[in-house]
Amino acid sequence: MREPANVFHLAIPARDLDEAQEFYVGKLGCHLARRYPDRITLDFFGDQVVCHLSDQVDLEPELYPRHFGVTFRDRSEFDAVLLCAETRDVPFFRPCQPRFKDEVEEHLTFVLKDPSGNLIEFKHYRDPRMMY
Repeated sequence: MREPANVFHLAIPARDLDEAQEFYVGKLGCHLARRYPDRITLDFFGDQVVCHLSDQVDLEPELYPRHFGVTFRDRSEFDAVLLCAETRDVPFFRPCQPRFKDEVEEHLTFVLKDPSGNLIEFKHYRDPRMMY
C-alpha cells in the first residue's frame, strides 16, 4: 500500500504540447508542474501525468484495453469534474452513465478524449468498498 504522500506516475503520448496543456490545464483544471521542449508534467488530480511529445498517437482509440482516469470517493468531486467538462465543451468519448445498475459494483462513469486520443475515465461508486 502506498503512503498518501506518494503519487502514481503515468506517461502518455501527446502530438502537440500546447494543445495538451490547454486540454489538461485550461479545460480540466489540472496544474502544470513543469514544461520542457519534449514534455509537460501535470498534477492530475493528485497524481503525476507526463505528456511526452510523440508522433505515435491513436486518434481513433478503443476504450479497452487502454485508458486511465480517476475514481472519486466523494460524489461531489465527481460531479464537479463532470460539470467542468460539460461547461468547457470537453469532448466526451462516452457520456455520463451508470454501469452495473442495481449491482453492488454500480457506479457512474464518463470518458473524455484528449486531443491526442488518450481516453480518460472518471468514476464514482455508490458503495466505496467497490473502488478496488
